[in-house]
Amino acid sequence: PRRMKIGLFSREIENFEPFISEITSAEIKRTPDIELGSKMKEVISRFSILPLTDDVEWLANEYTRYGAVPETYPEDAYHIAIAVINNLDFLLSWNFKHIVRRKTRDIVKMINTLNRFRQIEIMTPAELL
Repeated sequence: PRRMKIGLFSREIENFEPFISEITSAEIKRTPDIELGSKMKEVISRFSILPLTDDVEWLANEYTRYGAVPETYPEDAYHIAIAVINNLDFLLSWNFKHIVRRKTRDIVKMINTLNRFRQIEIMTPAELL
């Protein structure tokens, strides 16, 4: 399903102001599927890259501390924290195991509320488009 959505995603994303984290950029560069990696690199070439900061690290640690994301997958907590710290409206992901799931959404909402951060919509690209 992911491959089928890349073309649609790359056309529709032009209706938004897209961002990507430096972590996601590095993950895409390491994609073992050469064809998929090439398509994803082309899509993200127009995205602004958001850096890791001390605030992002702190918030990501809160997400893992409270169980939004397993401690063994800190990058997934960083994805969420980068989006929140940068006041993005949406976080799009195909990661159903640790990011796009009810438990993560609920805990992220709780932590963001307690720390007076703006709420974020976590969803798949298909849900947005």
